[in-house]
Amino acid sequence: MALASRSARENRAWQRMLSGRRLDLLDPSPLDVEIEDIAHGLARVARWNGQTSGDHIFSVAQHSVLVELLARRQAQARGVTLDRTTRLAMLLHDAPEYVIGDMISPFKAVLGGDYKGVEARLLAAISLRFGLPAVWPAALVKRVKEADRASAFLEATRLAGFGLAEAKRFFGQPFPLEPAVERDHITPWSAAEAKVRFLAGFAAIAEAGPA
Repeated sequence: MALASRSARENRAWQRMLSGRRLDLLDPSPLDVEIEDIAHGLARVARWNGQTSGDHIFSVAQHSVLVELLARRQAQARGVTLDRTTRLAMLLHDAPEYVIGDMISPFKAVLGGDYKGVEARLLAAISLRFGLPAVWPAALVKRVKEADRASAFLEATRLAGFGLAEAKRFFGQPFPLEPAVERDHITPWSAAEAKVRFLAGFAAIAEAGPA
């Protein structure tokens, strides 16, 4: 038994964070999840494998801020105000990528179950850490995907070289934002700015109080 336990410990995949936390990627604990680590990591992970225009990468942190904004605007268009839980899920929907990176969807499909399993366990730990359900309800997942696709359309056409017809085929109809708001959120931020704005978004949601 002792030998088996030692072997299991040796085979674990650990990621040491700047906060000092050591996160087990195979069996992540919510106690080892810190929002500062998430913000720091996501601000340095590139969307679209870095194949975007601009002086900086378009980071997952910036994408997450944009998705949360789009979700609120989509809700407003329906006469609905998003609750805290939904807003937090929007901001954290790609949070596992702070340790496993961002892979484009075609490659995720090739990797299949192993990647998705690690991603799901990380998202469950992150969710529990910040008061979300370990497994998100189908209605919440659907809403996140809607805002995520709207963000992907903007990123694809403004930064990644997609034509409008091609982007509509992959991501559906775009959701309009005011030109100044779109420009602010789609122009790639530096890693430092992306981290600050991600943390500011998290703080604003926290201050909104319970759902």
